Formats: sequence, C-alpha cells, structure tokens
Amino acid sequence: MDLTDAKWFKSSYSNNGGECVEVAPNFSGIVPVRDSKDPEGTPLVFPVPAWHAFVAGIRADGLSAA
Repeated sequence: MDLTDAKWFKSSYSNNGGECVEVAPNFSGIVPVRDSKDPEGTPLVFPVPAWHAFVAGIRADGLSAA
C-alpha cells in the first residue's frame, strides 16, 4: 500500500512522551497507524469503522491498560 501522501499526526494528548501512535486520516476507507518512535516501520492499516470503534472505546474508557 502506497502511503507516500500520508499526513501523519499525533494526538494533542500525547505530550511528546515518546510512547505515541500517529495516524494518517487523509485516506478514504482506511486509517493508517504507526509508532511515533519508528516512523519508517510498517504501519498498521485499519478500516475506518474499526478505527472509529477503537476510538469510541477509548473515549468511553472501555479499554484498560492491563
């Protein structure tokens, strides 16, 4: 998958702590996600509905760090 035109960004909540993910929401139907510590690594790519469900779970505090 060609992600050359990806516009990566980190959440404003990341506080530059170094343990962040970056997303590139500028694609239709997919959301590429990568580790900010390894920007040249292979990103994970999620369908938009799966990404939205993940974010909704985080916002609802439905996911634990355990």
